[in-house]
Amino acid sequence: MNAADLCYTPASVLARMIREKQLSPVELTRTLLARIEALNPVLNAYCTLLGDEALDAARAAEQAVMAGKRLGRLHGVPVSIKDLTMMKGVRWMAGSHIFADRVGEEDAPVVTRLRRAGAVILGKTTTPEFGWKGLSDCPLTGATHNPWKIGRTAGGSSAGAAASMAAGMGPLAQGSDGAGSIRIPSAFCGIFGFKPSFGRVPNHPIANNDNASHVGPMTRTVADAALMLSAIAGPDDHDRTSLEAKPADYVGKLTAKGVRGLKVGFSPDLGTLRVDPDVAALVRKAVGAFEELGAHVEELDPGFGDSHELIEGLWNAHEAGNLSQHLPQWEAKMDPGLVASINDGLRYSLVDYIQLRGRKIAYWDKVRAYFERYDLLLTPSLSVAAFPVFRLLPEHWPQHPWNWMLWASFSYPFNFTGNPAATCPCGFTDEGLPVGLQIVGRRFADLQVLQASAAFEQARPWAAKRPPL
Repeated sequence: MNAADLCYTPASVLARMIREKQLSPVELTRTLLARIEALNPVLNAYCTLLGDEALDAARAAEQAVMAGKRLGRLHGVPVSIKDLTMMKGVRWMAGSHIFADRVGEEDAPVVTRLRRAGAVILGKTTTPEFGWKGLSDCPLTGATHNPWKIGRTAGGSSAGAAASMAAGMGPLAQGSDGAGSIRIPSAFCGIFGFKPSFGRVPNHPIANNDNASHVGPMTRTVADAALMLSAIAGPDDHDRTSLEAKPADYVGKLTAKGVRGLKVGFSPDLGTLRVDPDVAALVRKAVGAFEELGAHVEELDPGFGDSHELIEGLWNAHEAGNLSQHLPQWEAKMDPGLVASINDGLRYSLVDYIQLRGRKIAYWDKVRAYFERYDLLLTPSLSVAAFPVFRLLPEHWPQHPWNWMLWASFSYPFNFTGNPAATCPCGFTDEGLPVGLQIVGRRFADLQVLQASAAFEQARPWAAKRPPL
């Protein structure tokens, strides 16, 4: 196996090879670090590389294998951590000059669990400032580029995580998703991204955004996401919103049930949304796989209604409440779009905010009613394919000083509601840019969404496709 093939080998295969002494964790880590060293100057996916620490962890993992010790499910398998996530003793910049020198005081629960599972942490991946947008440029760490076309956005806010996966710079990446931040970059970069049910993976520190943030896996295959989720899911006292239930058997039951007999709704526009024609055509073609697999597919408007005003108000109010105190000292070094978002958020009163939260509850109720009638909902992951980096909106869309969400409106509704949602690669535009199909399930039906994603992956394989790097 050559170096490039090793770098694109699925994590589930790597874990087995390490357990069976067919692969050295040290060799694997060195190979990945060499690829990162070669590609990161171009892609800018990693903002903090932990090369020495990773090799030390790989050596310890190899010694444990040779000594016949009990091994975790991710033993010796490398993983990256998003820079919005705290790690003890490691820079925790959140993409902002404000915290350029901040160092984490403890490991977030997801980091602790990855370590306990035996994973080797390669470093921290890039994010736009405070993860405020679904794009991949940052005032502190610069632009992260899409591996499929340099100069195009990799999406965000888990920008570096998605770019690193597409480029073979690691087999597993941790992402977080407050309005689509796992699914947006995964769709732009042609990888699998999974936002679990809210609370499935504990978070700490908890984001002050009205329970919108989810933690989850970003991988190249569904099986790898199932493997990673099995290691990081489950309750934790750091997060009072974490679900009490232990992880399901995501790995063992992944292919036990496909989509045959399921009642599936397909909404090409959620009733109101603009979608570029090339994206719409590829998603519609992908939906045909579910019919071929035996699902009962119905094209529909799910009746959720237009949620733009709701997300605009809640998003900007949270940005203002959390960050406006930094404007007097730091505005000149902050993302101008973020500053505009904060300033817009300052116009909302407490009464306005409470009324918005009431509308969010009503929105959740509409989604709940839909899933009383259907097992799954299929939509485009995004309205567009990757456009030039440093832009908030594609050139052919109406422009706005802060509202990047206009092309990302398929994702945030399920942050409102906490439903599990995945994005699967489903084809390429004529420019060679990836397009994603979103699969949404009822609350807590994480296994069913993973099973549906695995069935689609088997019907329309994507993992063998690599960007021309």
